[in-house]
Amino acid sequence: MTGHTPRLSGSGMTLAYDKRVIAEELSVEIPDGSFTVIIGPNACGKSTLLRALARLLKPSAGTVLLDGRDVHSQPTRTVARTLGLLPQSSTAPDGITVAELVARGRYPHQSILRRWSATDERVVTESMEATGVADLADRHVDELSGGQRQRVWLAMALAQQTPLLLLDEPTTYLDIAHQIEVLDLCAELHERQGRTLVAVLHDLNHAARYATHLIAMRAGRIVGSGQPGDVLTAALVEDVFGLACRVIDDPETGTPLVVPAARRRSGVPHPAPAVP
Repeated sequence: MTGHTPRLSGSGMTLAYDKRVIAEELSVEIPDGSFTVIIGPNACGKSTLLRALARLLKPSAGTVLLDGRDVHSQPTRTVARTLGLLPQSSTAPDGITVAELVARGRYPHQSILRRWSATDERVVTESMEATGVADLADRHVDELSGGQRQRVWLAMALAQQTPLLLLDEPTTYLDIAHQIEVLDLCAELHERQGRTLVAVLHDLNHAARYATHLIAMRAGRIVGSGQPGDVLTAALVEDVFGLACRVIDDPETGTPLVVPAARRRSGVPHPAPAVP
């Protein structure tokens, strides 16, 4: 831990759904200005941790601090101006258009004295353009493909213009080209606008390529954190995922590249099928 207190952190958290405990005594600090990616196997607590940081799940013990104050003690609108979220799965209201849904990202900035403005209009337009959905503005969200909907939800999160943006599996439903487009966009938000991003990703190589800070989880515990080159080792991948592999330098970026071990050597015949 550093001497500087980050804007977003959690301390001594017990995270549970009803009586099913997912994590205990979990503490985490999100470095300011980082692109932090959380990795780990299914059901290890990645999304649960993100939900706690996003104020969607209240720890049964411990606290989540946003700007030094318990996130649950702050007004919803105040939190929404600081922290945006792209959830893992979202359902749009029936009959809503893309432009109308993206415009909802501006609601935290509205008040009795401040109504819809030219700035709001510009931000909505820029958010749709940045995510490649501007040409879908008048389409109904429920008519779109899963990949298109995912980009619309991302546009809404961008329209909030929060300094902190949390993304739960933002590449879900996207083909490989659109996955890279979305992650490139996230990296651009991080680099050019200085936003702090926290994302849950399943693809280890995407995580290593885009993250500036990596958090590895297993069974509700953090088992590694730091720069991708320090965290993503062959030993950690085998320990956390049970996957034998080599970790080499990505020829494009120099970041860690996980290459799973071959299951069968070339030229070795498949075993004969079992006789019933």
